Amino acid sequence: MSPVSDPVALRRLGLHLGEPIRFKRHGSARWHVGRITAVAPDGSITLRDPDGAARSIRPEALEVQRPGPRGRRRWMPVSEVAVTWEQLSLWDAS
Repeated sequence: MSPVSDPVALRRLGLHLGEPIRFKRHGSARWHVGRITAVAPDGSITLRDPDGAARSIRPEALEVQRPGPRGRRRWMPVSEVAVTWEQLSLWDAS
């Protein structure tokens, strides 16, 4: 299965193509920042790490920057962002 770089699929998760995203490598305590490139059919997020390698990682293990309660940007888990994003669409009664 190849990843799908469909902006609509990313928007459904509250993400954007090329957006910075951080992850931890296996056995590492440090966060590494990459760029979102696609969503895989199994639901994992495909990204490019700082070395240029492609990685597919499950959303629960990734974080993106979003404004916090006072407007300051902070890192939040993708799984939390996706739930919030889906709930915001419920208020759009246009």
